[in-house]
Amino acid sequence: MSYDIVFKRIYQAPDPGDGARVLVDRLWPRGKRRESLALTDWYRDASPSPALRRQYHQGEISDAVFATRYRGELRDAPECLLPLMRHARQGRLTLLSAARDLEDSYLPILREALLKSLEDEDAGDREPSSPPCYDRDCQEH
Repeated sequence: MSYDIVFKRIYQAPDPGDGARVLVDRLWPRGKRRESLALTDWYRDASPSPALRRQYHQGEISDAVFATRYRGELRDAPECLLPLMRHARQGRLTLLSAARDLEDSYLPILREALLKSLEDEDAGDREPSSPPCYDRDCQEH
């Protein structure tokens, strides 16, 4: 199955085609009132941890180290993706952030993790829960 997960700056106007609009930043965007954002949810648990975010913004770690550690955080807490996966299964999911350059933020890593988790879950649904019974006696019951 194909999922539609897109990024948008929180400062851009809401659009009817956005689908579920979920703010995934840990910090509330400056100067924005909740009513003006048309949010479906504000979900902080899938964003980078405060410590990782701080290290990155203070220049203590590189982009590559940040990406590796963030992927590790997502891998170690797969349940943090479940609410976002539910939204993605219902249609378009728009991940909102205050980041200036969305493609150079943590959002592509988050989308990648979401798509992988959705794919893994879908693959598990396609497998039979138990092997089929080919025994003639089994089929008669």
